[in-house]
Amino acid sequence: MNKGAGAVMQTWNTDEELFNLMKAELYTPVVGDILDAKGRYHQFLPQPIQPMKEEMIIAGRAMPVLMIDVYGEQEKPFGLLTEALDQLQPGEVYIASGGQMRCAYWGELLTATAKKRGAVGAIVNGFHRDTPMVLEQSWPVFSRGRFAQDSSVRTQVVNYRCPIEVGEVWINPGDLIFADLDGVLVIPRELEREVIAEALHKVRGEKIVRREVENGMSSTEAFQKYGIL
Repeated sequence: MNKGAGAVMQTWNTDEELFNLMKAELYTPVVGDILDAKGRYHQFLPQPIQPMKEEMIIAGRAMPVLMIDVYGEQEKPFGLLTEALDQLQPGEVYIASGGQMRCAYWGELLTATAKKRGAVGAIVNGFHRDTPMVLEQSWPVFSRGRFAQDSSVRTQVVNYRCPIEVGEVWINPGDLIFADLDGVLVIPRELEREVIAEALHKVRGEKIVRREVENGMSSTEAFQKYGIL
């Protein structure tokens, strides 16, 4: 790691400082580039998972949730959904996947609960509903889109705070999650300090390159000089 990236590593001491730094300075493409450079080629969740509003950003710790399909009325509707919600911790991201996505996986009351618990966002590999009531809570939710169909007779939570896989991405509890209008990125916990440090170093360098290009330097010259494109 170069000297600039090493210096950046000393600029946060807590998760809250890290999350704020990421939201203030970074965006998912540059962090994804750093992961690519480390051979981690499959860290973005599937492209259809999008923010409900373009300005929504999430930076937090993964609290993975595993879902399955069910058919008809259940002895315990929703499975372990309420338990999963009630144990959320500040700074965590509710991130759920499983089943055939035949219904909404997120809605108004789930948003209210997670927000009250101090969680920083929800990401579901499926649909959301109660769109106006979710949006009025000003809390970030990413999903595959809107769909009103209820989950109680179609899916349930069978486990939480457990590893899950979404697309080709393996997600462990506590992994760093970063999401914006360009995608949802999973940063393995064991790599997060060097990845974020190098991403900060790169994004600050990109600002210099942009100024050079705007002042007349060619892209070829800029890349030769700075190694950034």
